[in-house]
Amino acid sequence: MRTFFKEHQRSGRPGMSRQAGTAALAAALVLSGLAGVTYAGTEQTEEPSTSAPSGKKVVLRVCNWEEYIDLGEWGEDEVIDLESGDIFGENSMVQDFEDWYYETYGIEVNVEYSTFGTNEDLYNMLTLGDVYDLVCPSEYMFMKLMAEKQLVPLSDAFKDSSDPYNYYTNGVSPYIRKVFENHEINGEKWSDYAAGYMWGVTGIVYNPEALTHEEASTWKVLGDPKYDRQVTIKDNVRDSYFAAVGALKSDMLLSEEFRSQADYPVRLEEEMNDVSPETIQEVQDYLQDVKDNVYSFETDSGKADMITGKVLANYQWSGDAVYTMDQAEEDDYYLNFAIPEESTNIYFDGWVMLRSGVEGNADKQHAAEAFINFCSRPDNAVRNMYYIGYTSVIAGGDDSRIFEYADWTYGAEEDEEEVVDYPLGYFFSEDPENEDYTLTVPAEQLIRQLGAQYPSEEAISRSSIMVFFDGEKNDTINQMWINVRCFNILDVPVWIWVITVLALAALLYVYLSARHRQKLYLGSSK
Repeated sequence: MRTFFKEHQRSGRPGMSRQAGTAALAAALVLSGLAGVTYAGTEQTEEPSTSAPSGKKVVLRVCNWEEYIDLGEWGEDEVIDLESGDIFGENSMVQDFEDWYYETYGIEVNVEYSTFGTNEDLYNMLTLGDVYDLVCPSEYMFMKLMAEKQLVPLSDAFKDSSDPYNYYTNGVSPYIRKVFENHEINGEKWSDYAAGYMWGVTGIVYNPEALTHEEASTWKVLGDPKYDRQVTIKDNVRDSYFAAVGALKSDMLLSEEFRSQADYPVRLEEEMNDVSPETIQEVQDYLQDVKDNVYSFETDSGKADMITGKVLANYQWSGDAVYTMDQAEEDDYYLNFAIPEESTNIYFDGWVMLRSGVEGNADKQHAAEAFINFCSRPDNAVRNMYYIGYTSVIAGGDDSRIFEYADWTYGAEEDEEEVVDYPLGYFFSEDPENEDYTLTVPAEQLIRQLGAQYPSEEAISRSSIMVFFDGEKNDTINQMWINVRCFNILDVPVWIWVITVLALAALLYVYLSARHRQKLYLGSSK
């Protein structure tokens, strides 16, 4: 079994700030030469799609999360030697795409690649007039862009499974495809506008020497006084709201009566996105209590705090959880990952095309959709997963390399004793019972990196997305968050007000007495 630490894995969940990656990418593009990816079985003899572009040189403006694509420059010892052939990232993915696009379609494309740190940063950039053709926000943000009619739908040609270069359509996980087809905004499916890139769930990274798996497997751990100043929570309203709802509704969410309902997935999503006035107030009160219990509200520092032992538990996205466990393991410090029993947030980052950049320009749209497909080619999906640590939405279809990579990373060695079978048919196959997609892995991996990167079907069954809140609901939620994160004068206890008033009265008395004595002194000296 390979070591779980990857030299090139970068930190940071989409939606929160990461180490800046723009300069590194620019340097990689300057230094890179011809395409340098080695892979097997991808030689194409088929003719490209009949929807080929006009032949003019294309400038494609792409904006993605910081450090969220393979920058290449792998070391010689980083070859991924799969049964189907080796995979290696010599150049940046962007450079390789430019070369591939020219080789495939005979047209030059120049990718102007930019990055953003949070969904809100991206939205502000668009509001201030920045123009991009292809961007990769999280699900609630591309829902917002859909609702605001800012997106161009994916073309029919992109969805044509007979085109051998449509790697996304032919390789996306059946499970992910179903999620994108079953969720809508104003009657329009996600899949009409968005193509998935990476996905994951939320949970708790914890120190197994201080917490049991059961103790970590609930959102209540964030407010548990037993771990006063020893846990961290996310410093953004959506993730913190989700965790608070899970904690507040824990008994109901765990009840057999609730879980046995025929429409359980729908009801779960409704409960986890409850924004009734009563629930918002309860969440505010709960998070204000949590604020006094946690070590910090954090954006990116939680990983380091776990690795250095400053905290015992950290609310984390699964991709960052893998990174944290990998880094800690380098120092023989072992951490685990628990997915809360109440519910977990399943999140997605997806490619969408903006009207402000693409609309009416068939050449740009073709290049944008080709970029999505290139990133979805199984060998490239493996490169991106290896480099950034998150899980691709691509299962590979008839191409086995994604599953081979999971086995390469997590499969048990022949001489290991404590091993279990880990079925992943729900992700890789139309048939969840398909035994061809079962890994044999060390038992410990069920609650470590593997359980984070590819959650079990049981964990996925209790997952919920975070829906897009518009208008007044969004304003109310944001105001609640301001009340939580900022000093709230209404939360000051009455006894503090009494002491404050008495103190001010005493100061006023001393001041007036001093003024009175001064006047008497001046009057007597005349």
